[in-house]
Formats: sequence, C-alpha cells, structure tokens
Amino acid sequence: MEFEAVIGLEVHAQLSTKTKMFCSCSTKFGNPPNTQICPVCTGLPGVLPVINKKAVEYALKLALALNCKINLKSIMARKTYFYPDLPKNYQISQYEIPLAEGGVVEIEINGNKKKIGLVRIHMEEDAGKLIHDEKKPYSYVDFNRAGVPLLEIVSTPEISSPEEAVAYLKTLRRILRYLEICDGNMEEGSLRCDANVSVRPKGSEKFGTKVELKNMNSFKHVERALSYEIKRQIGLLMEGKEVIQETRLYDEATQTTHPMRGKEEAHDYCYFPDPDLIEIQINEDFLEKLKTELPELPQEKKERFLKTYSLTPYEVDILIEEKNLADFFEKTAKIYPNPKSISNFMLTEVLRYLNRDGKDISETNLKPENLAQLLELVEKGVISITIAKQIFPEIYEKGIEPKKVIEEKGLVQESSEDKLRSICEEVLAENPKEVEKYKTGKKGIIGFFVGQVLKKTQGKANPKIVNKILIELLEK
Repeated sequence: MEFEAVIGLEVHAQLSTKTKMFCSCSTKFGNPPNTQICPVCTGLPGVLPVINKKAVEYALKLALALNCKINLKSIMARKTYFYPDLPKNYQISQYEIPLAEGGVVEIEINGNKKKIGLVRIHMEEDAGKLIHDEKKPYSYVDFNRAGVPLLEIVSTPEISSPEEAVAYLKTLRRILRYLEICDGNMEEGSLRCDANVSVRPKGSEKFGTKVELKNMNSFKHVERALSYEIKRQIGLLMEGKEVIQETRLYDEATQTTHPMRGKEEAHDYCYFPDPDLIEIQINEDFLEKLKTELPELPQEKKERFLKTYSLTPYEVDILIEEKNLADFFEKTAKIYPNPKSISNFMLTEVLRYLNRDGKDISETNLKPENLAQLLELVEKGVISITIAKQIFPEIYEKGIEPKKVIEEKGLVQESSEDKLRSICEEVLAENPKEVEKYKTGKKGIIGFFVGQVLKKTQGKANPKIVNKILIELLEK
C-alpha cells in the first residue's frame, strides 16, 4: 500500500519590537539572565498588562502581505498551562477571534508553484527559557524572553512532503525579513516551528492520526524530523499497529523523534477572554496606511528581476534572499549597467566574504559605487578579473576606492603584446610535454598555459591577449 503525508506547520515568529508585548522591558537578545524582567512579565499579583501597539502593527503588516482576512475586532485570551518558564501559569494569546484568518503562502520547488493556505495568524506572548545542565540535577530559568511578542502562523494541512515544508518555512521567513518585523534567526529562537504530521493511504480523504513535532530550530531539523516521523508512522501502519496522538521531540543527535507528552486539545487549555485587556479594534484608515508602507515582497521582486535584468532563476533566488543584498545589487546596476557581471561577482566573491563573516551586506564597508568601479575597470581592461579578486578584500573591509588600491600597488593590467609574447614563449619552452598534448588535439590545455603566464605576471597579464598569442604560437 502506498501512503502520503499530510503536514500542517505552526510557525512562531518573534516580533522585532524594542519592548515586550505587555510591558516596557527590553526584548534584546543575549543579555544576562533575568535582567530584562518586571512585575508584569514575571506575572506578579495585581499587575496590569498594556498591549504593545507596534506589535499589533507588525502583525497586521504580515496579515496584509499574505492576503488574510483581518478581523477589525479581536480578543486576547488566557491559555492555561503549567510550566516552569511560564511565570503566570497562563499565556496571553488569542483563540476564538484572532487578529487574522485565511491567507496564502505561495511556495516554489524546482520551478513548480503551490499555494499553501493559512488557518489563522494570532498574537501571543513568548514563554521564558529553561537552561539545562547535565551535570546538575536541576535546571535554571531565564525569564528575559517571557512576554516577548510572538506571532503564531498556522497553515492548513496542505503540505505533502518535508521538502515542501522547508520551502514554506523559507518563503515565510523571507517575507518576515522583508517586512522587517522579525529577524528570522532560528538559532536564537526568534523563528521556531512545530509540525503536525499524519499519514494516510494515497488517495484517501480521511486524515490519519496526527502527531505534533517540537524542538526543530533549523531547516535541516525540520526536514529530517518530518522524514523520520513519516517513515515511523508508515512502519507502524504496515505492521498493523496504531499511531498514537501525542507530542514528540526531535533529537538531532540520533535524527529521531521520541515521545514528550500526550497531545493536548483546545479544551485542555481552558481558554477564556483575558479580563485585564480590552478588545483590539482596528479601523480601515489605519489598515490603508499600513498597506502603503508595505515593501515590494520577495515574489514580486523575483518576477521583476527576471524581466528587468535577464538573470537566471537560480541567480535571482540568491540575490533576493536578503532584501539588503537585492537593494545593493540594484544600486550597483544603476551605476554600472551590466547586471550579469555584477551578479557573477556578487554570487562568488561578495557572498564568500559575507558568509565568512556571518554579516549582512549593510554591516560591511562595501559600497555599490566601489563594486561598480571595480567591475568597470575589469571591463575596460585596466585590471584582470584575477587582480579584481585579489584587491576585493581591501575594498570590502576598508571601503577603499578600487582605483586608489590599483595605483598604490601598481596593479594595472599588462596589455603590451611584445612583453606578453616573450613570456608566452618562455612558458611554452618550459612545458614541452603540455605543448605536445596540445598538438595531439587536447586544445583544452590552453587554460594551463594561460594560468602559467598569469602566474609569472602576478595576475597582471591581459588573459584575452595572452590566449590569442598562445594560440598563434602553438598553431605555428
């Protein structure tokens, strides 16, 4: 019997507000434990929460970007459960009337597009964090994260493979970052994902027993956890056993899932409207204002880049992954209208250094005008692409103008045919075996000779002229 997976994702996105959801404590990541807390976020008796307007704005921007139905009136509710890092013993969330319902996220895999529907987007507060020490018989609790604004984005069960789940998560992360409402850092926990997964006979409309997966903090974890869980459930059914509805944790060390607790239902949480918070009321004028503030979203940008710059879908996907990288590309293209050349250099040299340093391009000293000047110097034959790559680190790290680096180091490209001819003759004389290979038809070895000439001239030789001279000499 063939089986198919049915997957729904619950994504939690920490909003990039400066203060928490219901108090004025800082949301900054990485400060010492329990230094960003107050009576409100630690749930002391008699305190009153006040909702963060900026968090509501951010939530509405995402709802608008994903074409959700926005409820002009929504209610904050108390979700009761007991856990060491939840100081009030309830979480302020939304239940019966969330901020937004419906909507869609369009994903693309290998050129094929698919729309994944949304059930809802609602606001809530985050819990604190438990810090475990295997050498000690207890855990520490850090409440700095308690009360940080969260959005929960719930998909419909329309995802049918781990690959689709990762594509959905990456697409959603990109949109959140373009809107500048969440930094999407999964390692720091500002973007987290739970998955509901079941399997059923292929073609069946009836859902199988649902299992919830937690503890996935990277795209790889999501893919591996889902792959394992799908195989596990199919294995049980093939053996004639039942799948138990439960919550399971993913263990990266073994790349398996294991039981955590029985799966809760909505009634287990005893939801009821929070008596300390009035309903959230949104007016149409406010929504129209927020619509005008929405940036060009990733999919729109991708389609425009493909039409405007004649790049491949692969190139465009990388360039638009980060909004600042896409903006940098466009600023450079306005100065130096050769998008292919810019794309080639950005996807190799620029990304190499950004990945090395773990930086966004806006955090570096690289300027669009300097990259444009560097590539223009290569095009005009003033320097070779080899020299451009050699001096790029200085331009990237110090923000120095390429012309100044070239002048100071005397790196102007050698294009004199007479000088280059003698070096080419020297290289051929030093490599008689390779010359014989060329003569027997192995024309590709010309690249070896060009490399040797460049080596002798420390990268200053004009490769086009060198190539021309070498062919002339070898054909003789």
